[in-house]
Amino acid sequence: MSHYFTNENIESKEVKTKCIINNETFNFTTDNGVFSKKGLDFGTRSLLENLEIDKINGNVLDFGCGYGPIGIYLATRTKAKVDMIDINLRSINLAKKNAHINNVNVNIFESNIYENIKEKYDFIISNPPIRVGKIVLYQILFEAKKHLKENGELWIVINKDQGAKSVLKDLEKEYSVRLINKNKGFYIICAKNIDKSMKF
Repeated sequence: MSHYFTNENIESKEVKTKCIINNETFNFTTDNGVFSKKGLDFGTRSLLENLEIDKINGNVLDFGCGYGPIGIYLATRTKAKVDMIDINLRSINLAKKNAHINNVNVNIFESNIYENIKEKYDFIISNPPIRVGKIVLYQILFEAKKHLKENGELWIVINKDQGAKSVLKDLEKEYSVRLINKNKGFYIICAKNIDKSMKF
């Protein structure tokens, strides 16, 4: 799994896949060395099918975009300005190719966590890389606050077997959190960036 994050040289073998998300057809090219190379994974599908898509607008960040399904879906279904980032260079190249295949206008660039992020977003949406370990995962989840506008929302999907319950509890320390849905063990979570020190 480490090769997703270290840009190791792995033999390329591109595969073309097709999927339907909320009655919309998408075509993707995947490859060795990227997450879910056989096609759209169940967690990402669950996240996309549970997004409150009608309210998503403004600036949106697809964090850890992989070959691009989240950002490309958002660019197809909303009028948001979509940025997509990943640390894996093969993922970046595939995401650019898939944006062209699906005829969407998105901004795709490399970033180690939020290193190359220069602006704030209305939404950050991610199927986060759990296998990087808890320290890096929590850096991803909690540093998101610095890159969200006030009342901006972090949307994630995490499997209960990968610590979804504890993540949900810990997010409540910094965000206003909603559990949107559970789907076969996958928790779809929305964490809103509010000032937790405010008294209501």
